[in-house]
Amino acid sequence: MKKSWQRIAIGTAIATTIAPSWAQQLTANSIGSAGIDALKLHRSPYNLTGKKIAIGQVEVGRPGQFGWDKAAKDPKFKLEQIFYQDGAAKANTHVEQHAMMVASVMIGRDKRLPGVAPDARLYASAVGTPKETGQPEECLSTQHVAKQNGGDVRAINLSFGEPLGRDPRPNAKLDGNALFTQCLDWSARIHNVAYVVAGNQGKGGISIPTDNYNGINVAYSNIRQGIYRKLDFANLSETPIGTAKIIEDIEVNVGNRRSIGLVAPGGNLQLYNLAGKTIVSNGTSFAAPHVTGTIALLQEFGDRQLRTKKKLPVNVRQHWSLDARRHEVMKAVLLNSADKIQDTGDGLRLGMTRTLLAKNNRDWTESAADRDRQVPLDYQLGAGHLHAFRAYQQFSPGQHPPTAPVPAIGWDYQTLNRSAYRDYVLDRPLAANSWFSATLAWDRLVELQDRNGNGEYDLGEEFRDRGINQLELYLMRADETRLDRSVWSSVSSVDSVQHIFHQIRDPGKYKIRVYFQRAVNLPSQSYALSWWTVPAK
Repeated sequence: MKKSWQRIAIGTAIATTIAPSWAQQLTANSIGSAGIDALKLHRSPYNLTGKKIAIGQVEVGRPGQFGWDKAAKDPKFKLEQIFYQDGAAKANTHVEQHAMMVASVMIGRDKRLPGVAPDARLYASAVGTPKETGQPEECLSTQHVAKQNGGDVRAINLSFGEPLGRDPRPNAKLDGNALFTQCLDWSARIHNVAYVVAGNQGKGGISIPTDNYNGINVAYSNIRQGIYRKLDFANLSETPIGTAKIIEDIEVNVGNRRSIGLVAPGGNLQLYNLAGKTIVSNGTSFAAPHVTGTIALLQEFGDRQLRTKKKLPVNVRQHWSLDARRHEVMKAVLLNSADKIQDTGDGLRLGMTRTLLAKNNRDWTESAADRDRQVPLDYQLGAGHLHAFRAYQQFSPGQHPPTAPVPAIGWDYQTLNRSAYRDYVLDRPLAANSWFSATLAWDRLVELQDRNGNGEYDLGEEFRDRGINQLELYLMRADETRLDRSVWSSVSSVDSVQHIFHQIRDPGKYKIRVYFQRAVNLPSQSYALSWWTVPAK
């Protein structure tokens, strides 16, 4: 991490060589069963490694390309293409160790330290140091990566941050309207890219674009009792008091909106540096690429279903369409499948594998998000801890529209008109004392003020924030019609995500309602919904 650059790579590294056997053990903790359980998806019968899926990386520097950059002495992974901003990269320039380590988490091919999606196609661009660049160049670089692979890049990893103090707006705040933040939200919608952003680590100066709406911000966990289950102390904490309030003012989103969406492994990771040696690394920089890599695995599965659609049984074939590639679907699937509280073995807690703990050792059920219908996510924990295999379980049943009763686990992508609603009636009664989880995700509308009409962002252009249409999410008895009699709901007026995690006390038939409560911009709104329930036996 080079703090003198001011634009900060969000992570630290300690140069300590690790014995291969120990490195292999710790790697299993990160992407194995003690981490995100992605190794299971690499193996038969799943065989998911991110093959043919394009993902991106944008940072201050870029990873080195073996055979092109002298600094890249050992080929631990293969890059698809490298850039400097929106042009070709020059050999031996802007090569940076931090970017190298982030890339290795996503696409590392070393047998001892494999990445989450070792066969994914990674396009990487270096923005350059703050002496050379600013938010306009960050936007330009990001757009360029989003346009690669014929405009089919599924996710882009951003493991760096822009200081709020460098934002040119008068009295700048984390309100989502910094140029780079608006650029991210615009690009997510226009290019259909899932943006994964390293979360603020609580020391100030790395806050933009963590105030985005359409991406996923990631905090990082560390190992406790052999598994990744505790939020590291370097992450953003609960609202601080006293002298810490100075930091809070430059780090925390305006109003009641939370910034963290997911937690992923980021502590005591063993990663290869430019010299090809393993070093101990910590930070949200290395948590975010776990999420980006997981998206590549899910997208490979989705593409496989689409490619072999004609060979699938009719009852399976109908549940797969190009909606599986939507970034909103990926967000809803990843958040809804995250671990919160460990299952006791009876499946009533949705088979979750760990209880994720905040800094003060509380879990998600002790948070404001559990008791306040207007708070969808926890301040520190978001929706919970990333779990790649559970995300596969959430995604693999396919799309189920509300035109017929829906299964216990599934997802959907639809468009809803103002003041209208859709009811997803579960096809089986829910078990008593089981937990119900549902996540609704949609986009803030940001438009490009396109001066030259070329449909692309150019230096000097700006964006316009059109705001967020308000959608709401309800858990209701199947025969209930009144919203005020819902069992539980998520009705935030400041977020573009709603989330319910609630225990079913009474068995019976239930439904999920998506309601378009208020139109701020357009009279129709696309959304993604995912759900996970436990049917009564």
